[in-house]
Amino acid sequence: MDTESLIKTIIRGIMCLAGIIGNNWLCISSLPKSISQLRTSEALFINLAVSNLITNYLVDTLDIFENEDMPVGELFCRFRFFLPEFSETSSLLTTMIITVYWHQKLVGSLKHGGAPVRMDNLHVIAMLLTATWSFSFFFNLPHFVLSGVSSGNMTVPECEEVLPSAEAEQAYNIVYTILTNVFPICVVLYASSQIAITLIENENRMKNMGEEVKNEGNASNNKSGDNTNNVSTVTKSKAQAKTGGLVRAAKSVMAVAILFLICWTIHLIVRITDSISPTSVIEDIESFIGASYISTIPYIYLYGVQKLTCSTC
Repeated sequence: MDTESLIKTIIRGIMCLAGIIGNNWLCISSLPKSISQLRTSEALFINLAVSNLITNYLVDTLDIFENEDMPVGELFCRFRFFLPEFSETSSLLTTMIITVYWHQKLVGSLKHGGAPVRMDNLHVIAMLLTATWSFSFFFNLPHFVLSGVSSGNMTVPECEEVLPSAEAEQAYNIVYTILTNVFPICVVLYASSQIAITLIENENRMKNMGEEVKNEGNASNNKSGDNTNNVSTVTKSKAQAKTGGLVRAAKSVMAVAILFLICWTIHLIVRITDSISPTSVIEDIESFIGASYISTIPYIYLYGVQKLTCSTC
């Protein structure tokens, strides 16, 4: 193994290890003590962690330890093309659902006085996640069906994916890019921008509320036998504490959304460039972008829900 390959392997290994630790942590810390105690946010985090762990265990480890002496068979090649796209699609769509969910949760709590959120329902989330896995499976099934061992005159057998025609391959790639890259990016961009606007409005409202609490507290000290202002002060303080955890979680979702938009916009540009003039450098960039995203987001979510310490796991 040359120096360049060794460096790439070490970097991928560190990313893979960080992803395995982070996604297992996110999954285990989100597990409830009983099924009846499962919350919608926990179901979403568990689903995201499982999607990412498929990549960590079955895709990244294979990329790291793959060599020319590794036996190549028909079934191996099919899974070699299918699993990366399958897990990536599921992870992207789950992140999109999480962003939309927290957008609704934040708006429902801060703007509508704690009004019920349509997506804050396990049945709705179960249907959405089932649709996500079904779409990821069937839409990426061509990668499994049309892959196999190359039949050319090669001393070392290689995996290849051959669609019926160049036109069919181009059409599939266009539809695939729109549905699994462009659409999630647009949805996350819209939802995250709405979250940002809501957070800014809430920040201004909390500052005003803090000033009112301070003024009322000073005024109540100058009065005797009147508990009305004290009750008002305590009520507003409780309201601030109640929304604090939600705002913290929403900020972590915003951080993930920003990372999502940066990584997958670059990934989309790289993918389009690769379809025009494929090179090994572009393939490496595409691979590292996906690996860095998957290895980072679980820690951001863990920080947002205050589970980034062993004492709260």
